[in-house]
Amino acid sequence: MLRCLVVLVCTVSALAGQSPNDAFVEDLVEFYNDGRFSDNIQEDASLDVPELVRKYGYPLEEHTVETSDGYILTMHRIPHGREANNDAGQRPVVFLMHGLLSSSADFVLMGPGSGLGYILADEGYDVWMGNARGNYYSRKHLKLRPDALLNTDFWNFSWDEIGNIDVAAMIDRALETTGRSRLHYIGFSQGTTTFFVLASLKPEYNDKIISMHALAPVAFMANNRNLLLNALAPFSRSLSRLANLIGIGEFMPNRLIYTWAGEAFCKDEALFQPICSSILFLIAGWNENQHNTTMMPVVFGHTPAGASVRQFAHYGQGISGNKFRRFDHGMTKNLLTYGRISAPDYDLRKITTPVFLHYSSSDPLAHVNDVDKLWSELKNPVGKFKVQENTFSHLDFMYGIDARALVYNRVISFLHVMDALEV
Repeated sequence: MLRCLVVLVCTVSALAGQSPNDAFVEDLVEFYNDGRFSDNIQEDASLDVPELVRKYGYPLEEHTVETSDGYILTMHRIPHGREANNDAGQRPVVFLMHGLLSSSADFVLMGPGSGLGYILADEGYDVWMGNARGNYYSRKHLKLRPDALLNTDFWNFSWDEIGNIDVAAMIDRALETTGRSRLHYIGFSQGTTTFFVLASLKPEYNDKIISMHALAPVAFMANNRNLLLNALAPFSRSLSRLANLIGIGEFMPNRLIYTWAGEAFCKDEALFQPICSSILFLIAGWNENQHNTTMMPVVFGHTPAGASVRQFAHYGQGISGNKFRRFDHGMTKNLLTYGRISAPDYDLRKITTPVFLHYSSSDPLAHVNDVDKLWSELKNPVGKFKVQENTFSHLDFMYGIDARALVYNRVISFLHVMDALEV
């Protein structure tokens, strides 16, 4: 890409009867080599998060967290920025939580200037990125094995456990390591669900969170327009049981074949690239305005990152029942687990953290009516902020070309305001 651009500059200059300024060409080369843009799409698709972040000149730490029920999670930390706010010293902490089938890679794979993790680090934040049990970076347990044949014990969890146990443990580690008493929380999609789970089941964690920013908030889902989830919803309980019976607990784990397929079929000028685009649009809504086709090999190199069948089943239960409630195991196990025959609702009135809802009018997974219902149930919501582009959709919150201008800049402004009030 760089070579082509330099050639183009020289060609245009020649046609104009001028010689390109050597200093200009040198500046151009330096600009494209300073890590602001991907200089190798295939490489970025195959690098893991630590390799990817370090490639672009940012510091990266890996932290391992052991949960109360034996899962071993990996967190990724960008303690400071690269070009700005990169001096040593304490800075406000922000915790980022990914969506379903994703990982911490979501916050960096689009590159510096576009990835939310990089942007926040350069804005002066100590950035901690979580990874839920079962995804590519958190596939370990003290006793259970994720790949055990005909044994799904490792996968017997939904986003209830991720919020109630994993997110709590990761927040505690971030605060303990940084010496801070409070942090900001930014979640995307399922990362918002897990916050609502945590803050309602463990209200004491509200005191540890300065502000919560929900990007594409997902709690109530009666109005969602996702074809897969709607098709599975009526069978969600039987689907989970059947998966356990036949020894399938994991759904769409990260595999090298996705990276290979992304590189072979989804790159620019590939014959099948429109099919790759259609897969994303089918899952999360159609929006060509924000779709960066060039970066699709990188997206498919990191996503899907794996999830449990039960996570999908749990969302299915919410769709079919029009409730935001804990996982329904069936009457007998509900009685053992919850002390009642039906699964209880999450009590959103226990959430006292200032909550900012960032949503869009064309999101099939976080429908406006469901966002409104969530808003009405929360005790301390600050505001609902609709993205000012009518076609903005679900994945655009992570991968959209203009995500920074349309979403992130507003989030950062609110973070600064809340930091000022904190002092």
